[in-house]
Amino acid sequence: MKYSVSIDINLPRHQVVSLFDNPDNLKYWQPELVSFEHLSGELGKEGATSNLVYKMGDKHVEMIETIVQSALPDIFSATYETKGVWNLVENHFIEMPLDPMKTQWRSDNEFKCSGFLKVMAFLMPSMFKKQSMVYMEQFKAFAEK
Repeated sequence: MKYSVSIDINLPRHQVVSLFDNPDNLKYWQPELVSFEHLSGELGKEGATSNLVYKMGDKHVEMIETIVQSALPDIFSATYETKGVWNLVENHFIEMPLDPMKTQWRSDNEFKCSGFLKVMAFLMPSMFKKQSMVYMEQFKAFAEK
């Protein structure tokens, strides 16, 4: 399953990217995040891995982030893997040509699921897109305040 979502943020691109690229800021726009632990490679660079733990309902979900491409301020992409789910997220930060005080953040997502999650992705693909938009809206609110 593939989809794209985008949001306009009322800040110049360099500020948006600076906030996005700092793992200490994750807790401000991903409130379900319990912990972020760097595992290997140079933090923020291609090939680096980190363990992220999220509280989802009554459960804790661990996932491994592997940075695929770090070419900021233009693009940052990573895979996120957990039991039954592989997710590639390509984040693009686009300076608005008519208003350099605004940035468009576009996220291109690809999911490959197995087991029960494969059924969920087939029956309710909008659930995945909606969650991506929630994170983008939370980041926008954090960045603009």
